[in-house]
Amino acid sequence: MKRAGTLRLLSDLSNFSGAAQLRELLAGDPAVRVRCSPDGRHLLLLRRPGAPSQQLLVAVRGPGAELERAWPEGHPSPLDAFFLPWPARPALILVWESGLAEVWGAGMKPGWQLLQSTELCRGGGARVVAVAAPRGRLVWCEERQSGTENPLGQPATAFSYCVCVRTLEASGEPGTSLGRTHVLLHHCPPFEMMASHKDLFLVPTATTWPGVAHILLIWSPSKGKVIVAAPCLGLSHSKSLNPRQGDTWDFRTLLRSLPGLLSPREPLAIHTWAPTPQGLLLLDFRGTVSLVQSHGGNRVVGTLQEAPAGLVGSAALGIFQGTLACVLGSTLELLDMGSGQLLERKVLSTDRVHLLEPPPPGMDKEKLETQGGLCLLSALGLFCVGWEVPQGLELPSAKDLVFEEACSYYQRRSLRGAQLTPEELRHNSTFQAPQTLASILQGHLPPSTLLTTLRAELRDYRSLEQLKAQLVAGDDEEAGWTELAEHEVARLLRTELTGDQLAQLNTVFQALPTAAWGATLRALQLQPDGTGRLRSQAPPDVWKKVLGGTIAGKDPPNGILPPFELLCQCLCRLEPRWLPPFVELAQQQGGPGWGAGSPGLPLYRRALAVLGEEGNRPEALELELLLGSGRPKAVLQAVEQLVQKEQWERALEAGLALGPSSPLLRSEIFKLLLGEFAQHRRLDAHLPLLCRLCPPEVAPDELLLLLQSHLPDEVGPPAPFPEPGAEPPLTVGLLRALLEQTGAQGRPSGPVLSPYEDILWDPVFFVCLWCGDGTQDLTHAGQVLYHSCLTQMSLNLNDIMLTEIKHKKPCIA
Repeated sequence: MKRAGTLRLLSDLSNFSGAAQLRELLAGDPAVRVRCSPDGRHLLLLRRPGAPSQQLLVAVRGPGAELERAWPEGHPSPLDAFFLPWPARPALILVWESGLAEVWGAGMKPGWQLLQSTELCRGGGARVVAVAAPRGRLVWCEERQSGTENPLGQPATAFSYCVCVRTLEASGEPGTSLGRTHVLLHHCPPFEMMASHKDLFLVPTATTWPGVAHILLIWSPSKGKVIVAAPCLGLSHSKSLNPRQGDTWDFRTLLRSLPGLLSPREPLAIHTWAPTPQGLLLLDFRGTVSLVQSHGGNRVVGTLQEAPAGLVGSAALGIFQGTLACVLGSTLELLDMGSGQLLERKVLSTDRVHLLEPPPPGMDKEKLETQGGLCLLSALGLFCVGWEVPQGLELPSAKDLVFEEACSYYQRRSLRGAQLTPEELRHNSTFQAPQTLASILQGHLPPSTLLTTLRAELRDYRSLEQLKAQLVAGDDEEAGWTELAEHEVARLLRTELTGDQLAQLNTVFQALPTAAWGATLRALQLQPDGTGRLRSQAPPDVWKKVLGGTIAGKDPPNGILPPFELLCQCLCRLEPRWLPPFVELAQQQGGPGWGAGSPGLPLYRRALAVLGEEGNRPEALELELLLGSGRPKAVLQAVEQLVQKEQWERALEAGLALGPSSPLLRSEIFKLLLGEFAQHRRLDAHLPLLCRLCPPEVAPDELLLLLQSHLPDEVGPPAPFPEPGAEPPLTVGLLRALLEQTGAQGRPSGPVLSPYEDILWDPVFFVCLWCGDGTQDLTHAGQVLYHSCLTQMSLNLNDIMLTEIKHKKPCIA
């Protein structure tokens, strides 16, 4: 069933101050400029220079004073006027052809006051021919005196213009702050200027030299670029033009650097230009409407039933809900933007109609977006043109509408390729908001429950919509995409990370790893504790989602990593030094069945798998992961690697870091290092740490037996001193500290019964007792070594042991 276009009266203008003058200006001059303030409460009407009665009127809806000014015939009047986007109070700027600019404001005192007056043109004799105010900037085209000869036979004034810009900001009660003048273009033809939400269009005028009258420029201040486009040729080129970086262009040099743009072409024959959020609409004299987009592309939208009759007659263009509205004279035509098909044609009761944007007085932006439509202003009143659903058309139920709208909303937010369906929303527990709203509409839940359930969702929705508007406007795109990625990761971490959600999380981490990790950091509430470790205050259910999702012994399907592996991979790219503390923290957080305590791979093994195959991993990271795993085999493997690299101090510290709960592992590490101590002297400098690592239950005889098992075999008769250049052997002097520590464990407590008791517990005397029945039972060689030990404490322990063991002396200690 075909829908019908309707005109709905919003206001008869009686609720505006100065309503009589407002109607008079709208009815009397079809060429009057009409602008609407950003807050939608004020209307500005300005007769163009040369009108019989030069007049400015600012009318306000509701309470407030209007501003009305008139200029006598022969006196200069403003070239143009613009509202300033000041949230605190209404303000506007008037610009004269001479370069004079006045800022007017209301709100501080009754009525309107002149806040500031300044000159835009620096040189004498300059003349402003066009001006625009895009997003806090004032841009104008001024004509300057030309003192150079022009090649190619063009008139002397063809390129005697320049385009300048100044920033425009509110600065308290005194008025506005105008930045210094920056010239964007030198030696350019005259341009007309039209500003959309984010771009400034510079279009040729009737006086533009024909050789370049087919070219228009699109400047995007937020991107710092200018697009030079020739719609008739289908060509466009982009160049950098950022005033903050001092960019400026000579127009003639700019065109010479762009091939193909100077091909001989007819000037653009345009009847009406109209800026819109989608781009610049062009209506030519054949009735064809085209759209020039911000990237320079051009496409034909459609053709009107009636073409403009020459330069006379007014025309207005606008876009709403995928529909092109064109008012030509007293005819309103509605065309589909996609197909160009004529949807409806209406005859109006007046030929002096203006299209308003932003939202007009009397209608807020939310209401306009909800009801749809475009607003028309004439002397008869303020109207809204939109689509009306015919009666008899069956509408879906409120519940169906909720799921359809939610489906569209979630699909826009989602990065996955699969199409979301209303049925999936009905049965998927991830999407609580539409199910709650549908229950309320059925009368199952009170509205207060809805507000409680949806508060966080509404807050996220509002911030997301603001972010999308920022990205569409092109403001600070890098920060915008970063924030969008953070929103998406935070949302995914609240869902069940399986299937499409997990694939989507992988996509975000691959595209924007820094932003994704930042969002994860906040979700897990990770903070360093000052000792090189991490702590987390995140609830267990968040960690459960992060640590789960792995199948032991199976590769990830299609390269999609589980959340834990994904985070480890991201950390390896961004901050490798934080990977071991993160894995150690994850091991503390893991519960049964989460991946840390499940029958599958332990977390340190999963992290090692992310680093690559064994032998190709970064050695430092592998060692840290093994040492922090808490698994005996892994820690012992790491200590063995440290021993192979002769990193003795770190190997000892790894053993000392083990608590009382790991006595067996600590004992194994001690035995490993004691064997190295017996074989060479590279551990001698770390003997105090080795003594600390010695288990308390080790007795002196056990220590000596351990040493004996690692001592190298003697190939000849023992010598009291090593050969020159040979590895020094282990001596009793070096062993004294270990023997004292192990001997102290068995020393009897209580009063000393004999003055010779201390001698019996002397480590050197013990070594000799361990080798025989006393000095009188030692062999001659043993006696010599024993007395030498008492005096020098530096002879080879192996000499004593081998000498006495060969004679099979029993141990009495």
